[in-house]
Amino acid sequence: MNLNKVMIAGNLTRDPELKTTDNGKTMATMTIAVNRTFKSGDTVKEETSFVKVVVWGRQAETVKEYCQKGRPVFVEGRLKVRSYEVEGGERRTSTEVVAERVQFLGGKKDDAELGS
Repeated sequence: MNLNKVMIAGNLTRDPELKTTDNGKTMATMTIAVNRTFKSGDTVKEETSFVKVVVWGRQAETVKEYCQKGRPVFVEGRLKVRSYEVEGGERRTSTEVVAERVQFLGGKKDDAELGS
C-alpha cells in the first residue's frame, strides 16, 4: 500500500508568488513556517521548519489574492521530490508540498476554503 498525504498548518513567510508555466498553467509558490515545541530534559525547545508549497490553477490565483506574509493557513496535499541541475552542473533535490486544499485561518473573513 502507498500513501502520500500531508497536512500542515503555519504562517506564510512571504507573499505568494504567482507564475504562468510555458504551457499556460497558473501556479503559486509559498513557504510556510511550521513550529514544533518539544521537551528536551527539563527544557522546552522550539524548532521551525520552512515548507515550500505549490498551488495550481484557480486555487493559485485565490491564494495570491487573499494571502499575505504572516497569514496562518492550513494545507492538505502530497509530497513531491524533484531533482534539478544548477549552474556548474551540480544536482540538487527539492521536497515540496503540492496543495490539494488550502484553508485560510485566523478570522471571520478567513473561513474560506479552496479545493482543487
